[in-house]
Amino acid sequence: MTKRLNLILEICICLVFGLSFFSSCAQQKKPNFIIIFTDDQGYADLSCFGGNHVETPKIDAMAAEGAKLTSFYVAAAVCTPSRAALMTGSYPKRVGMASRVLLAGDSVGLNPEEITIAEVLKEVGYKTGMFGKWHLGDQLEFLPMRQGFDEFYGIPYSHDIAPYHQNQKKHNFPLLPVLDGETVVETDPDPDYLNQKITKRAVQFIEKNKENPFFIYLPHTSPHRPLLASPKFMRSAPKDVIDVLKGEEGIDYKTRDKIYPQTIAEIDWSVGEILEALKTNGIDNNTFVIFTSDNGPMVGSAKPLKGRKGQTYEGGMRMPTVVRWPDKIPAESVNDEVMTAMDLFPTFAKLAGASLPKDRVIDGKDIMPVLQGANKSPHKVFFYHKKNTLEAVRYGKWKLRIKGRKAPALYNLNNDIGEKINVIEQHPNLVKEMRGYIADFEKNLAKNIRPAGIVENPKILSK
Repeated sequence: MTKRLNLILEICICLVFGLSFFSSCAQQKKPNFIIIFTDDQGYADLSCFGGNHVETPKIDAMAAEGAKLTSFYVAAAVCTPSRAALMTGSYPKRVGMASRVLLAGDSVGLNPEEITIAEVLKEVGYKTGMFGKWHLGDQLEFLPMRQGFDEFYGIPYSHDIAPYHQNQKKHNFPLLPVLDGETVVETDPDPDYLNQKITKRAVQFIEKNKENPFFIYLPHTSPHRPLLASPKFMRSAPKDVIDVLKGEEGIDYKTRDKIYPQTIAEIDWSVGEILEALKTNGIDNNTFVIFTSDNGPMVGSAKPLKGRKGQTYEGGMRMPTVVRWPDKIPAESVNDEVMTAMDLFPTFAKLAGASLPKDRVIDGKDIMPVLQGANKSPHKVFFYHKKNTLEAVRYGKWKLRIKGRKAPALYNLNNDIGEKINVIEQHPNLVKEMRGYIADFEKNLAKNIRPAGIVENPKILSK
């Protein structure tokens, strides 16, 4: 009897230790990461950010289950530089990608010697997938699968870089190519279905890789002009708009501008599909998801911020941002600490147990402690560039404009988020201090600039 009891006790002890071991392994499983990156979406273009011209129930629910980041910045107010900063964790000027938005058959692209967020994660066992708009070079040397992605499905640049563009006589753009990996699988696609297609591929990637740690970069083509919406979402558009678009020849930009609510609704649907896929596949609690935009709006709203796409006012570079990671990021929280798209690189690397490159300057910072509410922003200062020109700096609640319209000017963003009241005359010592930060940064930048990639005799992907 005693031997039997001892045997039962030993089995119980083994079971307890076994369960503890497997529980520990489960807890140590590397987290998944998803970046949903829209195109030209304004600060007020989410209903949870105050927009009453759009409805975004899925993203609003994501915010309720996570956090709204109300001082989240991108490093540039236009497509290519902003995306270069996201991928490299560095200011666009530092990686030679600040001066232009790339076109079809461009000789310039993100340097293959750059180390991207995808490459760092891939080194520690992540599966990496990108679905959507790249816009960091359309030559073979610059495409996503040469920059750390295992899978790519999407377009190499903006969907308006196509024959229907309103400035076609000036640009003479070729047909828009859709790539699967490095192969052109379609030319001249119906752009209204692009967001449906990339969402479907992202969901398939989740299903296929649910047992592996993965990184998904999902850069939507919308709401960049011309605005897009598939038939399902066009049902709610005004009848007169639907009637005009039925007889559309080429692209009617002005009429399409009126389907902004439908375009945003489709993006919201896409976010819902991604989140539902995580739940269905049992990996919801182990996945960090962030939703943000590449720069301010052309058609939408940045209220109450001043400015829009292409400008270094807040409306051009402060993005409507929502982040969700159940049990890791406090639900129903609002975080106003300064964070940037460049920070995702070092943050994901640390969470994944990856090492950052030591042979180059990375401007991003680990923001996980900030997202959890334990720390203040790691950024003492943040710099606003227009192309290669540094136009402004943020230091705490203060923003100093030194270049551009209405410069010089100093704003207290805590009580003047719309940059309306110039208080530069009242704070000469503060202005001197902030100019010193600019001078120091520009000296550092001059010593640590890395070149863009350049190819000779670039080729068009499609004709």
